[in-house]
Amino acid sequence: MHPRAVRRTLLLAALLSSAACAPSTRSAAGAPATRPVGIPSLKHTPADVHFMTGMIHHHAQAVLIAKWAPTHGASAELQRLAERIVVGQNDEIALMSNWLRDKGEPVPAPTAGPMRMQMAGMSHDVMMPGMLTEAQLAQLDAARGAEYDTLFLTFMIQHHEGAITMVNELFASPGAGQDETVFRFASDVYADQTTEIERMHTMLEARGVPSSPR
Repeated sequence: MHPRAVRRTLLLAALLSSAACAPSTRSAAGAPATRPVGIPSLKHTPADVHFMTGMIHHHAQAVLIAKWAPTHGASAELQRLAERIVVGQNDEIALMSNWLRDKGEPVPAPTAGPMRMQMAGMSHDVMMPGMLTEAQLAQLDAARGAEYDTLFLTFMIQHHEGAITMVNELFASPGAGQDETVFRFASDVYADQTTEIERMHTMLEARGVPSSPR
């Protein structure tokens, strides 16, 4: 098995194991305690909120550039990939927004820019890992046809790798990722976007563009 595939398998196994081994709440007598019901009662951490909020902006940028495919002369193959990204990530933006709303947390507008954070009493704009810079967005927007295909695939690989970094940072945060919705969503992001990265490398190679090691 390829080393990258081994790492992905080990990570997913570790995530599933940590969820299965999470301790249950018990009463003083040793019997399972009665738990509150409903989404607001489920455990979540600031790291969960940071992840879901940041991923809304991250997904919004992917949707933005994927929507350019039909108007920028992208190949039929790339347009199909872009359409799946638009549909899938719009659905996930709705899921994340609903989760934040149900938890009583602020729900950001799904804009393709940085996330506003409060640090040391001051507001700061923070770009999520892998997001395209203004210069990269302008370069992609100016491209047409085969050039757009190549740039889109190159930049979307960068973008997806940033999402995987965000998942790794989430699960590295103490207590984070225990909420069922966050756990399942983050695990899906890792699996789905790793698969799409492999596919986009293959698409680049088919176009005669050298692909980075995988």
